[in-house]
Amino acid sequence: MSKRKSGRKFLKLLKYFFLFIAVVLIGGYIYFNLTYPKTLPATEVEIYPTQARIERGDYLVNHVTACLTCHSQRDWKIFSGPVIPGTEGMGGQKFEEGLPGTFYASNITPSGIGEWTNGEVLRAITTGVSRSNRVLFPLMPYPEYHNLAMEDLYSIISYVRGLEPIVNEVQLSSIDFPMSMIVKTIPPESYNPITSINEENSVEYGKYLVTIAGCRNCHTPMERGEFLDDLNYAGGTQFSIEGKSVYSANITPDIETGIGRWTKDDFLNRFQQYKNKVIQVNRGEFNTPMPWTIYAGMNERDLNTIYDYLKTIPPVHHKVDR
Repeated sequence: MSKRKSGRKFLKLLKYFFLFIAVVLIGGYIYFNLTYPKTLPATEVEIYPTQARIERGDYLVNHVTACLTCHSQRDWKIFSGPVIPGTEGMGGQKFEEGLPGTFYASNITPSGIGEWTNGEVLRAITTGVSRSNRVLFPLMPYPEYHNLAMEDLYSIISYVRGLEPIVNEVQLSSIDFPMSMIVKTIPPESYNPITSINEENSVEYGKYLVTIAGCRNCHTPMERGEFLDDLNYAGGTQFSIEGKSVYSANITPDIETGIGRWTKDDFLNRFQQYKNKVIQVNRGEFNTPMPWTIYAGMNERDLNTIYDYLKTIPPVHHKVDR
């Protein structure tokens, strides 16, 4: 066989090889997207917005789960960036620094999710899958909200349904590859609710509140999208406010670098000092993304239980220069 014919045969085989690889990759891509997320379809859920549920939802949304902190606009001219009145739930906040993509908080007023069924809202909150089957990046803390007690979840939905409608078309988030594929494997199959929490057990209830408040998300550093378990609640996560960097605090009970020396009164006063207080911040001065003015509205019992739980987690010696 001549070298020319041999060369043509080789190129032909090479072409078939790459065609085969392309078919496998395309087939794999289609299969992956048909398979994930594995979350079950939303089911119909009847939620009666009783006065008790609306009041509980108001408390949770505005002072514990802090939903409106992300789904509204914040005033960075005031310490801790409180929600700007009149923007509650309208969405549009942009998040991109240090993240694998560009993310926008959704409009959760009736103008944004008014046509969603209760089951679709519930599925998005607890499994991170939207009405259109789009997977949410866990910047929306659905892995934590998945732990919500059913009655608390119903209360949150009852309250959000009653927000003032605000027309605001929010740009869709975009996720960088390969995280755009990985994120589809994160949502759980379904919401498996706990029916109730033992509020009489201070540590257990404190753990529940710390979980649904998403404290770990800010107070545990991440690397390549994974929490650094050896720095659990030890602070050091970087945030940027108007170009100025600030780092989350160590809230483990370490004596030297955490809250080990804090008494319960110290902890309580740290939050309550910001209740109904407006502190103006000039450009370039220290500010923080920690929504002190939001969490200051938590009742004394709940703050005490959070303290009790934090005192039980392993201390981590990790000094943070805020």
